[in-house]
Amino acid sequence: MQHGSARRSSRRLLAISDIHGQRQGFLSLLEAAQYDPHRDQLVILGDYIEAGEPITWRLIDLVHQLVDKGAIALPGNHELKLATLRRGSTAHRLRYLRFIRQLPSYYMENGYLFVHAGVRPGLQLQLHPLRELTEIRESFTRHPLSTLRNKLDTDVGGTAGQRIVFGHTPTFKLGVNPGSLFVDDCRIGIDTGAKHGYKLSLVDLTNGLCYSCSTNEEYRASDVHVYHVPGVRNR
Repeated sequence: MQHGSARRSSRRLLAISDIHGQRQGFLSLLEAAQYDPHRDQLVILGDYIEAGEPITWRLIDLVHQLVDKGAIALPGNHELKLATLRRGSTAHRLRYLRFIRQLPSYYMENGYLFVHAGVRPGLQLQLHPLRELTEIRESFTRHPLSTLRNKLDTDVGGTAGQRIVFGHTPTFKLGVNPGSLFVDDCRIGIDTGAKHGYKLSLVDLTNGLCYSCSTNEEYRASDVHVYHVPGVRNR
């Protein structure tokens, strides 16, 4: 896997993670945010699909189109699972795998480090295996904030000085209300539980805004709520 770095710093910086096949919700959020690939940098943090549900795999085609227009896409554990599955169309699966294998494993811009699941504090970013970047949980999400910054800052040129934007672990498992972002001085968790019938969220890190829609079947994905998120913008 390659690694991504910023190409432009003047764009609005947008991030979304753990779409899990919610195509209509994803499109509704992009429309509500008036996403413009010529003006904005969109970062998609992985798990666009539900690996065990081939009907969701076609979302990779949409992600591919967005990447062709300038978006950054990272792989999640569900995309990587395609290599081990035997269901669905083999031709489609192999085509999707070719796209996934050329994606960067993380991306850095404007003091943010984007990664699907997180990092192991104290380990140099370049030494992380892809599996850890896409599967890590408690050793990152539960690491005490009091010592996390010091451990991250030991990796000069990697995690040092970076605020980590991640998905993978639904934020309701991190002590916040279901459907809400997880925010502290070092981490921003943006998997707001789309897979679990809560929310799919697109975060505007430049302006401190969150665009959110429900993935519960009782609500319309086109009903997007926009709100300010204190503490999201880097100082």
